[in-house]
Amino acid sequence: MPVPRTAAVSALVATALAAGLVGAASSQAATAAPVQAKIHDIQGTTRISPLAGQQVAGVTGVVTGVRAYGSSKGFWFQDTKPDQNPATSEGIFVFTGSNPTVAVGDAVEVSATVTEYVPGGVASGNQSLTQLSKPTVTVLSSGNAVPAPVVITARTVPDRYTPNGDPAAGNSVNGLPLQPKKYATDYYESLEGMNVRIGSSRVVGATDPHSELWVTVKPQENRTPRGGSLYSSYHDQNTGRLQVQSLIPTAKQPFPSANVGDTLTGTTEGPLDFNQFGGYTIAARTLGTVKDNGLKREITRKQRTGELAVATYNVENLDPGDPQSKFDALAQGVVTNLASPDIVALEEIQDNNGAKDDGTVDASATVKKFTDAILAAGGPAYQWRSIAPENDKDGGEPGGNIRQVFLYNPARVSFTDRPGGDYRTAVGVTGTKGHPALTLSPGRIDPANPAWTDSRKPLAGEFVFKGKTVFVIANHFASKGGDESLLSQHQPVPRSSETKRLQQAQAVNAFVKQLLAVDKHAKVLAVGDINDFDFSGTTKALEDGGALRSAYRSLPKKERYSYVYQGNTQVLDQVLTSPAIRDFDYDSVHVNAEFANQTSDHDPQVIRFRP
Repeated sequence: MPVPRTAAVSALVATALAAGLVGAASSQAATAAPVQAKIHDIQGTTRISPLAGQQVAGVTGVVTGVRAYGSSKGFWFQDTKPDQNPATSEGIFVFTGSNPTVAVGDAVEVSATVTEYVPGGVASGNQSLTQLSKPTVTVLSSGNAVPAPVVITARTVPDRYTPNGDPAAGNSVNGLPLQPKKYATDYYESLEGMNVRIGSSRVVGATDPHSELWVTVKPQENRTPRGGSLYSSYHDQNTGRLQVQSLIPTAKQPFPSANVGDTLTGTTEGPLDFNQFGGYTIAARTLGTVKDNGLKREITRKQRTGELAVATYNVENLDPGDPQSKFDALAQGVVTNLASPDIVALEEIQDNNGAKDDGTVDASATVKKFTDAILAAGGPAYQWRSIAPENDKDGGEPGGNIRQVFLYNPARVSFTDRPGGDYRTAVGVTGTKGHPALTLSPGRIDPANPAWTDSRKPLAGEFVFKGKTVFVIANHFASKGGDESLLSQHQPVPRSSETKRLQQAQAVNAFVKQLLAVDKHAKVLAVGDINDFDFSGTTKALEDGGALRSAYRSLPKKERYSYVYQGNTQVLDQVLTSPAIRDFDYDSVHVNAEFANQTSDHDPQVIRFRP
C-alpha cells in the first residue's frame, strides 16, 4: 500500500535536502513568507522542484482536468504564458484530497505548499510527482479555452529511454538537468502536468480491471506480429509507451475494452499524470475510440503419434472458490488451444480453500475440479502428481499454499512412482551409467536450500513415453516483487529479486547436471514460470555449461513472449531442454496475456518432440 502523502513528502524532501537537491530555504518553509511563483518556476529543470517544501502564492493558470475519484482527488492547471525553456513544465497537479470545486476552463489563482509525492512510497524507489498541496484556490473566471495541447508523436519522443543516475547521489536521476530532446523520460517529465494529445495509437497493453490500457505513439517500435511491443533488452524500454486512464464519468463514456494490436483511434487528450502503476499516464479528458483489429486466441497443433507434448501453464491462483467459468475457460484452453498435451505442468494451484489461512495444504479438490472440467470439455482423463508444501512456506497469496502439479494423460504416458517424497525430502539421482533415475518421483529439488525460502520448490517427475524415460522439472521461481520499476529514480534500475532467482536457477542447473552425469543423452525438460526474461542472468544460469537451452531460441525473436506488463510484451514462462532434445517444435500459445478478457495473466507454453 502507498504510504500517506505526508510521510512520502517529508521523507522525499528530507532525502532531497540531504542530497543537496533542494535549497536550504525548504527547511524554513514553516516560517518563510510565501514565494510568488509561476508554474514553470515550481517545476524547475530537474525532477525535484527547486521550491519543494515551500509555500507559494499567486500561482495562476487555467484548469485542464479534474479528478473526482479515488484517493488522489484534485485538478491540473496550466500557465497560459509559458517561458521559453523546454525543460520546464507549464502544468501541475493540485492535490485537494476531496472533490475539487473547480471546472475545466476555470482560470484560477492558487496558494499552496510545493510537495514531491512518490507514488508507492519512498521505499518503492519511484520518481516523484511535483504537486501543490493544502491549496487555497480562487476562481478568477470561467469558460476559458484550455491551453493548446502538446502533441506527442513518434518524432517528439527520443529513442533513448532514460539517463543513468548520478553515482554521487546513489544513482538517482532526480537532480540531473532534464534533457527532453535526448531521453524519453526526460521528455515526458518536461510535460508533467501539462495538457497533451496523442493521435491514433497502437494498443500494446490490454484494458485491465482498473480501466487502464497502454498505447505506443511509435507505430513500429519493436512491433510483434500480433501488435505488441517486444521487450528484449534491459537497454530497450520501448520509449513510445504511455498509459491511458479516463477523467470522463463512465455514464458519459464507458472505458473501452481493447486487446493488444487494437487501435485507439482519433484524439486522446488530457493532462500528463505520473502514478505508481503506470508512470507517465494521460488522464484523458477526451478519449479516443477503440478499433478492434481482430486479435484471435491461438490454437496449437495436435501432437503426432510419436511425439510427446509437454506444456506449462500458470493458472493464476486457482482454487475451488473460483467461479466454474474460470475452470471451464482454463479447461477449454488445455483441450482446444493446447490440443490436450500429454503432460501439463501447472503453476499456482492453491489448496482446497484458497486464501483462507487455516493450515489446509491439500489441493485435491482444486485439481479434481480442474480435471473434471477438462474431461467435460472433451479432454483426456488426466491423472496428477504433486507434493503439498509446508503451510505458508512457499510464498504466493497468504494462505493459498500454491504449488506445481503434474497432469498427465495415462493413455499416452506413464508416471514412474517412487514413494517417499514430501515437502522436506530432497530428490536425488541414482542409476547405472546410461540409466539415470530419480530417488523420489515426484520429488522436490533441494528444498532446504535457502534459495527456496518463501518460494516454490521445483517438482521433479519421471515419465515414460513409448518406452523412453523423460524427466520433467516443474518450476515457479521467485517473483519480481521488491524490484524497482522501470521509472525508478535509480538508473540503471536495481533488480534485487534477481539474486534469489539466480540462486534458484543454479540449484536446478546443478540437479540437471547430476542427471546428465549419469547419461549425457538424458531427456530433461525444465519448464514453468521462471519469472524472468529469456535474456536474463537467471536464464543464463539455467543454461550454464550447456545443461539446458531455452526453447525460445528456436522461435523468431519477435515471437518470444508469454506475458504483457505495462505495455511491454515479454518472457516470464519458459521451457528449457537438455542437449539430447534436439528436433522439437515449440509454441508459446497466446491465449491470455494480450487480451482484456483473460483467464490467467500468463500464456501457456508447449513443446513437442520424439524422445
